[in-house]
Amino acid sequence: MQSYGFTESAGDWSLGLSDAILFAKNDYKLLPESQQQIQTMAAKLASTELTHARMDGHTDNYGEDSYNEGLSLKRANVVADAWAIGGQIPRSNLTTQGLGKNIP
Repeated sequence: MQSYGFTESAGDWSLGLSDAILFAKNDYKLLPESQQQIQTMAAKLASTELTHARMDGHTDNYGEDSYNEGLSLKRANVVADAWAIGGQIPRSNLTTQGLGKNIP
């Protein structure tokens, strides 16, 4: 997993893609290159027998809390959708959470 950029902490693996997965400002639709990047990474990780994952969505720290919470969850969901396609795993195996502007 480390060869793909993951870090381990307390038995969990984490991949920070905040700089790599880009959304337009105030939008949750993936840019085409980000969609492809997610699907390619998911396909590679499928060989590690990764079958479950959690996707955390983020926003910047501007605007209303409720707006950013909703936007961050939508972002996590579209990443999970792309991951399921690329990794050929059931979407139900991927959980999502929106972190809003708490962790921009």
